[in-house]
Amino acid sequence: MASHDVMSREPEESAPTAPGAFRFHPLRGPFNALFFSALDRYLDHLLRPHKQSLFDDLPRTVVELGPGVGANLRYLRAGTRLIGVEPNPAMHDRLRARAARAGVDLELHTTGAERLDLPDASVDAVISSLVLCTVADPAAVLAEVYRVLRPGGRYAFLEHVAAPDGTSLRRLQRAARRPWAWTFEGCSCERDLQAVVEAAGFTETAIEAYRLRSPFLPVNTQIAGVARKRP
Repeated sequence: MASHDVMSREPEESAPTAPGAFRFHPLRGPFNALFFSALDRYLDHLLRPHKQSLFDDLPRTVVELGPGVGANLRYLRAGTRLIGVEPNPAMHDRLRARAARAGVDLELHTTGAERLDLPDASVDAVISSLVLCTVADPAAVLAEVYRVLRPGGRYAFLEHVAAPDGTSLRRLQRAARRPWAWTFEGCSCERDLQAVVEAAGFTETAIEAYRLRSPFLPVNTQIAGVARKRP
């Protein structure tokens, strides 16, 4: 399948950016592309029980926020049109190649998720996994998701969240927050993303909280769910 880019000018480290916009880093960007490529099968082993039901029966056109190197392409049917919003250029070649192998028609947008280059009420489904932890303004991203969804459309998401206050895991998240954020392009271990989703104006929200058993302790507390726009 063909792929094409929308607004695909490569970001420059010295170029002016809007407040909160993604800034490509010449070390962290390529590192994250390599990291998530190398751990793709292991991470899918951990998350597949949640992703299988979450991404089941998606429509033929899907918007994905932060598709990265294409971890969720395995859940899309061949022939799907994927509008991928991925500002990290180090991810793009792997994402394109993987989409071609999966038979997915990739339309790559390189803007940030806070300002989607899509018309109002234009899509039936938006998905994301492990993305709201990294964006500068999760509430602004969800406002954009709500805007581009058609009435009755769904947002399917999987995210890691802050552990309960007073727990040893929460203390670990707090201790790790700066090196973790530096390494993983701004990723925060301490966000209450369930509250952010629930405040975003969706009429129907179903969220499951769970805890992974993985060596990546700061991100083992997670949520997965579906939020729907008013019909």
